[in-house]
Amino acid sequence: LLIRVSRVRTPDRAVGHCFCDVEGRGDGDFFVLEMKMDNGDFFGYTIGRTSQYGRGKMRIPKHVAVIPDGNRRWAVNHKLKKQEGYDHGLEPGLKVLKKAIEYGISEITYYGFTKDNCKRPKVQQQAFQKACVDAVKMIEEQGDVSLLVLGDSESDNFPENLLSYRERQDIGEPKIKVNFLVNYGWDWDLKGMRSKEIPRVDLVIRWGNMRRLSGMLPIQCVYSDFYVVERCWPDYQEEDFDKALLWYDKQDVTLGG
Repeated sequence: LLIRVSRVRTPDRAVGHCFCDVEGRGDGDFFVLEMKMDNGDFFGYTIGRTSQYGRGKMRIPKHVAVIPDGNRRWAVNHKLKKQEGYDHGLEPGLKVLKKAIEYGISEITYYGFTKDNCKRPKVQQQAFQKACVDAVKMIEEQGDVSLLVLGDSESDNFPENLLSYRERQDIGEPKIKVNFLVNYGWDWDLKGMRSKEIPRVDLVIRWGNMRRLSGMLPIQCVYSDFYVVERCWPDYQEEDFDKALLWYDKQDVTLGG
């Protein structure tokens, strides 16, 4: 397939997305591109949604779950207190949401914090609870989402500011469903199948180089493909999400069949 680029728009930063149109088309689809510097060193790349041209449509997961791990390790590595890492994970969450909308993903779930996480020191609990409240506010401000916060709201560990989102709320004209797991426990969930509104997860992406679900939505994730990003969540780069979706596109998804 020869894609003739008629218009290219690159960002100010040295490495980033390169958007292009297929010649004769103005639909704004973007394609897998590679750019190399004159000396042959790798310069950068982007992986985007393919359209009906050439190899056919890229297989996009309908529902992606995100485990934003590594906040405390990141903080320690940056000479900060462990609890200070959570605030640095807010902006990556919004960037991932924008990427998901860009790809046409219909639903995304964020793993905020678990009932087990509440065994940590009080100062860390307060930090990740506040981070979840701040994250929901940021999502509210962006708008155009259908938002649900799921977790044990009868516990004192559930932030009072998030109680109104125990029922799904549409903000603006929703382009995507967003689920936020807050004070979530797998056993709490299974006792009453409290997550029944949330559909099967196609792809789990975990930052922080750990290879476990940590109890996240065990029913919905039973057939999920699992992709691990080595870098910690606050170090998120757009290529993390792009690579995960390219990897998913190559998987043989049979659901046991």
